Amino acid sequence: MAQGGPHTAAKFAAVALMWGSSFLFIRVAVEGISPAQLALGRLVVGAAVLTTIMLLTRRRWPRERRTLGHLTVLALVLCVVPFLLFAWAGQHIPSGLSSIYNATTPIMTLLISLVALPQERLTAVRAAALALAAAGVVVIAAPWTLVTEPGGDHFLLGQLAALGATTCYGAGYVYMRRYLAGSGYDAVTVSATQIGIAALIMVLLAPFVATDPVALDGAIVASVVALGALSTGVAYIWNFDVVRAWGATLASTVTYLTPVVGVVLGVVVLGETFTLNQPLGALLVIVGIVVGQGHLRLPRGRALEPGVERSRAARVEES
Repeated sequence: MAQGGPHTAAKFAAVALMWGSSFLFIRVAVEGISPAQLALGRLVVGAAVLTTIMLLTRRRWPRERRTLGHLTVLALVLCVVPFLLFAWAGQHIPSGLSSIYNATTPIMTLLISLVALPQERLTAVRAAALALAAAGVVVIAAPWTLVTEPGGDHFLLGQLAALGATTCYGAGYVYMRRYLAGSGYDAVTVSATQIGIAALIMVLLAPFVATDPVALDGAIVASVVALGALSTGVAYIWNFDVVRAWGATLASTVTYLTPVVGVVLGVVVLGETFTLNQPLGALLVIVGIVVGQGHLRLPRGRALEPGVERSRAARVEES
């Protein structure tokens, strides 16, 4: 039974809404600013929000060189690179499609953990999860339609950029698990520090990569602020509260809701085209996630039972 009451459920719903709407905000923002400028804006705003929370709650900032080094790697892999990739993808693919690809993050995390973590093993359950997710990605991408898609090359590259971003997320979560699991810092401190470092990196890169002309209006400014303050700021804190109240496994089901939010907002607000292959592919990906995290068992059999138990014991946590 989930603990935490209605306040936790409200935070869970708010996190799904904030993360699901991120791709709507990206799509709106890149109409007037470049991907690099968008990444810079959301990181600076997010860092300001999280720094304020750190100061108000009197948390201690990490000072150990080793920890700061690992957080710098995470700043690049979890913030700078994927934010740039998703912003670039937002110029070429619908926001709803970006949100669907974002849902592949747990599968990417599982795949990379199998390669990078010696204790992780490819069981029958995990192989089935990866196969389902891979099939889902193919259905979502619908490569058979690229020959008729306007700007087909950029459409394909946009999808690859979105997958590249989720691959970065998967690598970052595995890196965090391996090098920061026993650091003694909570999720708020880790998030605030890595986003602060990422903002500093983007500020240093800005004179070289963020010099394009800008065309700002109220919607673009609001989108950047919302991305930074909500999706990159408050959502991290509330997700941490949900994990603490419900546990990582139940909290991670927010992954199933964000693409629904993203697709609905894309269709309703932006008038994006809704095609049948997108929800079908997303369903395959989500079933793959459910199987990979041990929520759904394969048909019982003596040969598979050890793999099922091992898979359940080694679920990948995803924030």
